[in-house]
Amino acid sequence: MKQNKKNERYPRKKRNPAIVGLGTALCLASGAAAAQQAVNAAGAAEVLVGATVIVNGQALRDSDKARARLDQIAGTASVVKQADVERGRSANAEDVLAYQPGVFAAATSGNGANKISIRGSGLNAFYQGYSLGIKYLYDGLPITGPGGTQEDLLTLNGLDYTEVLNGANAFSYAALSLGGAINFVTHTGRSAPGTSVSAEAGSHGYRKFGLGTGGVSADNKTDYYLAYFYNERDGFQRDTPNSGNEYVLNLGHEFSNRVETRLTVRHRNEELRNGSTITLAQLEADPRQNNSTTSARKKTGTTLITSKTTFTLDARSKLELGLAYNDYPLDNGWRYSTTPQDWRSTDGSVSLRYLRTGDTLFGKRSDTTVAFSDTRLLHGDVKAYDQDLATAVRTTERQYTVYTGSRDTVLSLANELQLSDELALSTGLSLIEVDRDAHIDRTTLTTTESFPRAVRYNEHAVAPRVGLRYQATPDLAVFGNVSRSIDPPVTWQMGSTGVPYIRPLKPQKATTAEIGLRAGGDSHEGTLSLYRSWISGELLSTVVRQASQGVDALIANANAGKTIHQGIEAALTSRLWKSAEGSRLSYRQAYTFSDFHYRDDPRYGGNELPSLPRHVYQGELLFQRAGGFYAGLNTRALSGYYVDYANSLKAPSAVIWAAKFGYEDPAKKWKAYLDFRNLGDKHYASAANTVDNARGRDSANFYPGDGFSVYSGVVFRF
Repeated sequence: MKQNKKNERYPRKKRNPAIVGLGTALCLASGAAAAQQAVNAAGAAEVLVGATVIVNGQALRDSDKARARLDQIAGTASVVKQADVERGRSANAEDVLAYQPGVFAAATSGNGANKISIRGSGLNAFYQGYSLGIKYLYDGLPITGPGGTQEDLLTLNGLDYTEVLNGANAFSYAALSLGGAINFVTHTGRSAPGTSVSAEAGSHGYRKFGLGTGGVSADNKTDYYLAYFYNERDGFQRDTPNSGNEYVLNLGHEFSNRVETRLTVRHRNEELRNGSTITLAQLEADPRQNNSTTSARKKTGTTLITSKTTFTLDARSKLELGLAYNDYPLDNGWRYSTTPQDWRSTDGSVSLRYLRTGDTLFGKRSDTTVAFSDTRLLHGDVKAYDQDLATAVRTTERQYTVYTGSRDTVLSLANELQLSDELALSTGLSLIEVDRDAHIDRTTLTTTESFPRAVRYNEHAVAPRVGLRYQATPDLAVFGNVSRSIDPPVTWQMGSTGVPYIRPLKPQKATTAEIGLRAGGDSHEGTLSLYRSWISGELLSTVVRQASQGVDALIANANAGKTIHQGIEAALTSRLWKSAEGSRLSYRQAYTFSDFHYRDDPRYGGNELPSLPRHVYQGELLFQRAGGFYAGLNTRALSGYYVDYANSLKAPSAVIWAAKFGYEDPAKKWKAYLDFRNLGDKHYASAANTVDNARGRDSANFYPGDGFSVYSGVVFRF
């Protein structure tokens, strides 16, 4: 392979990692040099073998190649290897998304329902059922549509790795959201060959079992991965059991050296009873208390089917065709509510991407991508009933609301122009069309509200993006970008089952500026970025009525005026020590500073926006012995934050300690772990509701985090 000119100018012996001091407690470097650049620096040849690239006798897995690709983005993006997560408990999104700067992920009462936010996206949305403000994908195809994202597919089973793209850096996935995108990549027969059996168990009745098998055909043309998972948990709060089972299939086939396709199927059933919010006094006295034991949900079978076919047109261009079908029914208030609802939602998605590389523009190398994405509700409605709580018999239909036909359509054009060996210019333009159709077909409820019974609109928007990436040395890249984002409301935000009217919500719009750097070396690698978003019409939520026995909470959604989201995202992994035989000691850490506030609001002035901590720090000291044993100590620190727009009541700050121990067989035949969470049995709030004005009085708005817990797991491979 021809040696990269950048590396001729900056030979490896002159490596000079950039380390950035942040305060007195955290020393953070920004980013790591791309894996591909390291390959080029060594002048090594690359040989494609299945799902890996062989470099100097070592294999780069798909996750390494994904990281090299994301390192070319002029903005913040990261990759989470599932193998790293599975050194401890891997039960929910909080486990998978830990140590990702800019990302807040917290399980509510330890259940599958997670509050997830990137850069304050959906920061105060009702999250026990859907996740807002982020586009979620499996294998590059969306599970997020006009109806939002249900949490039952966020169990994250059968994954190889996860891509996290903050904000408009998710441009390539046609993401409209302020928070960006999270792409979960499923194991294939190449990344997980053979058969594996896994079992996990622990505190609060936690049990999880998995069986997977994968392989490649003799002619190396076909690969398959098939897995089954079962999970149970009694719950930390009283009367909060949940259980579910999930099937995963991933089948790939190469028809020729020009055509290959991949089919994935996920099917999940789930039952859960959510814990309620409690007061600060209850949190301190007994965090296992549960004020409402009737918030039950039943998913009778979520089915996601995706297909992606890649056509290699010539040596410099290819076309990708993606299709997705996502059917996600929800029985809300199942058995335990006086006002249950039956939600039926089916999304259909079509995506096209044309990629062309190696052209020249103004005498410079030019790579171009044209992408089209259309996701629509093929069928979406909700029926609300009256139900006898004692017999669980549904009597009268209260309301029928229809969302069918709502859609999000995006056409994107992107270009990467190599202005010089060190400097690259990325430009992009998205043409966006948002259709919303929400109407109440029939209702028995009456109201004096002036809102309409139906809202239909078709809105167009343009979202440009421009960024620069400067490779100062092989180990230091500086980047900056300015981007536009359009965040449409999900359908159910517009029409609640508890009121007989539709809220005419409009998409929130934001302009975001970001600067940062990625740095790497033999001892340190990390990222540092600063961003500021100017938002108009931010979609905000308020709990109008708390959940009580037999009655769900009532949530109001509205477009705010002008708001600001700004912050710092930093991560650093340091290799502190390494022995001659390969044992090592490392420390990884992530810090997120978030400043979200109103801009001269008539009612709230410059108040902080509630529901997310201003400061979040995570750190882990990990010892790994060459023979396979490992031990780690980690911490998570959260600052206090307001839970109301009036800024009168705060969730308390918290510092949570944890430890884990394990063994990974060098022959990869088996591994086992012990994971200790919340070592000090700290009483803390993992997340909180949002209310208009708490008037400084303690109120039931806090979800308790799990107390002291112990988990263990084992995996055998054949």
